[in-house]
Amino acid sequence: MSYSSHAERIPTTIYPDSEQASVAVARQIAGLIRQRNADGQPCVLGLATGSTPTRLYEELVRLHQEEGLSFQRVITFNLDEYYPMQPDSLQSYVRFMHEYLFDHIDIRPENVHIPDGTVPKEAVADFCRRYEEQIREAGGIDLQVLGIGRTGHIGFNEPGSGATSRTRLITLDHITRTDAASDFYGEEHVPRRAITMGVGTILEAREVVLLAWGEGKAAVVKRMVEGEPTDSVPATYLQRHPRVQVVLDEAAGAELTRIKTPWLVGEASNWHDEAVVRRAVTWLGRQLQKPILKLTDEDYNENGLSDLLAESGQGLAYTINIRVFNQLQRTITGWPGGKPNADDSSRPERATPFPKRVLIFSPHPDDDVISMGGTLLRLVDQGHEVHVAYQTSGNIAVFDDEAIRFAEFVADYDEAFRLDEEPAESLYRRVVNALKNKAPGQVDSPEVQQIKGLIRRGEAKAACRYAGIPDENVHFQDLPFYETGRVRKKPLGEDDVRLTIELLERVQPHQVYAAGDLSDPHGTHRVCLSAIFQAIQRLKAQGAAWLSDCRVWLYRGAWQEWDVHQIEMAVPLSPQELTRKRRAIFKHQSQKDRPLFPGADQREFWQRAEERNRTTAQLYDQLGLPEYEAIEAFVRWHF
Repeated sequence: MSYSSHAERIPTTIYPDSEQASVAVARQIAGLIRQRNADGQPCVLGLATGSTPTRLYEELVRLHQEEGLSFQRVITFNLDEYYPMQPDSLQSYVRFMHEYLFDHIDIRPENVHIPDGTVPKEAVADFCRRYEEQIREAGGIDLQVLGIGRTGHIGFNEPGSGATSRTRLITLDHITRTDAASDFYGEEHVPRRAITMGVGTILEAREVVLLAWGEGKAAVVKRMVEGEPTDSVPATYLQRHPRVQVVLDEAAGAELTRIKTPWLVGEASNWHDEAVVRRAVTWLGRQLQKPILKLTDEDYNENGLSDLLAESGQGLAYTINIRVFNQLQRTITGWPGGKPNADDSSRPERATPFPKRVLIFSPHPDDDVISMGGTLLRLVDQGHEVHVAYQTSGNIAVFDDEAIRFAEFVADYDEAFRLDEEPAESLYRRVVNALKNKAPGQVDSPEVQQIKGLIRRGEAKAACRYAGIPDENVHFQDLPFYETGRVRKKPLGEDDVRLTIELLERVQPHQVYAAGDLSDPHGTHRVCLSAIFQAIQRLKAQGAAWLSDCRVWLYRGAWQEWDVHQIEMAVPLSPQELTRKRRAIFKHQSQKDRPLFPGADQREFWQRAEERNRTTAQLYDQLGLPEYEAIEAFVRWHF
């Protein structure tokens, strides 16, 4: 855990992960509740929704159920609600709060306040005035919990919201609606308006805690914490609050100056840590657009890195440059499974055993070829025994008309060949009727879910056949946490970990590849990676002998990429290999042209992947390393 530096305008605490951060904030809130209970006073909390505070609410529920934390004297006011919105809708914040918190604690129903998405339009202004009055009547908010959107909004206070704005009906920004599209199964179904507390209302809380997790929030967190206050980033107005704290995980804090370039703010750096040196030197090369071997003593001294020169012993840039250049050069390999009969002392992967058993985990049925398709093809070409495990069915990410098309094919095929006494036309009609009568955001029927899952499964099989992977080496786990039919999933469970352990034990791989791409907006990648980590740690505790000869490599590419200083294995791709990778991605036809859940990046996944692979290659080239068409990058997890 680390604390803010003088470059930051808001006190900021960074935890190793969101789990530890959420538990710490929950304990802070519990302490406040207990103090107010002891004083015989109510505790007034302002609450947020979305994926960010869910673990916080889970911990508050645990504290109530296991440690006797009482919410009898707690009064809550939620920040916002979509408008219009029925309280029982899947996307309703009323439903969200009850599912995650209120239904599991002893809070009094009359003490719960959430903006009403059913108020007639002509009565909204009066409702908003009354909401402000209710906050004042409760004595004001003691502690306000916030998240932050990519536009810098807090609550639904979009760019342009002033520091004195009050509770009101607002129009949602396009970016906010795009980010919410997955919850509503398409941007066209996202409400265009919402009722939100104003910035001024939020600033009147006696204490404010803002939470942010993941790489996707890093850029806007930097603007909020280090930038000038501006209504174009409403969260920056929190700099004016006397008792505000920003709580981050390491990923969300990655762009802060003290983390990314601590030498620029006089922060002490551990120059004995090669990872820190590599970060500094690659940053300097990119900043000056110079190859590493051309960096001079003056470049170091004039850009805040004089301490690094002093620590290097001889005080010469040349010695540092050579060291870092060699480190980067050794990450490059055309043999991701190890090169047989070769000196592997300076290679990222060992030469033996050869061939290796390789297990590639893919959270969705296309992440493998999107993120490491070139490496996958090369592993097969080089003779390794490659297995692919598709961790989830991906069934929610299929358009309805695709399901109808496949159901229609079954009906037409059945009619043409008369294979069944009861025609499949009845299945087709049931599917069509289910989809026609489905409201936006409603969960698909079990039959439709199964059809959509089979579509994704068939595409994954086609991609594996194209890559040369035998059918018996393709594994569909269908982890239970995912199978809700909804964007919101269940927490990782024992069955998810057990299924992962069983597959690892069956294959006993020498290499495991897993998605370390944790910025996917639905959180599926994060849960899938946790299942793998927990499975391996349990196997290690059980003394699984094969683990001593197993390495775990983490890939990215679908949502972000590893930075050049982080990369431990760089697999270069030729133009021909990049084309083969693209063809493998194209086997996933239901995701072609427009994926159902594109996230913030509206491009197709193959376009994102190629751009990221080419950018990595360009960075290596800029730093003076060999020039390649594209590079897929990996970081090793040392379990």
